[in-house]
Amino acid sequence: MIVDIKGFHLPRYQQIPDVGLYLEQVVRYINAHLAPLGEPELTGSMVSNYVKQSLIPAPIRKLYTAEHLARLLFIAVVKPVVPLEGLRLMFGIQEDSYTLQTAYDYFCDEFENMLGAAFGVAPAMEGLGGTHSDAKVLLRNTISATVNKVYLDRYLEEYQRRREEGASAE
Repeated sequence: MIVDIKGFHLPRYQQIPDVGLYLEQVVRYINAHLAPLGEPELTGSMVSNYVKQSLIPAPIRKLYTAEHLARLLFIAVVKPVVPLEGLRLMFGIQEDSYTLQTAYDYFCDEFENMLGAAFGVAPAMEGLGGTHSDAKVLLRNTISATVNKVYLDRYLEEYQRRREEGASAE
């Protein structure tokens, strides 16, 4: 459990492929990056639903860009704690406050920071980002809720696994 989290890293915006990926490639890319979290995987139908719900723009000639992938990575991480309408509002706040690249990279930094601290594999870094705003406070609280859910899920899975191993050893 902790080994997977210790090496966890989200790609920064500049590292996301911007060559245009088809839906199946997008799903594989997102799921490969988020697998260590152990949360349910993203599916093609979920991505299509996010397009229909206008959470992400429609693909261009069936190809998804870095903008799509950054938004989908964010959605896939926080969807266990933020409903679709909340995501829509959060994207509106982001668009009013920061460029997608700036907001996404800040999200990655904060998520990795809080995740490492929650699992005890890295000390929390103080004061990420140079400015304080309502948008950043909202994002930090969203990340905190998400990280706490990931931690709780992994802890309970590990506890259950140990209980089952103990029962089978008897």
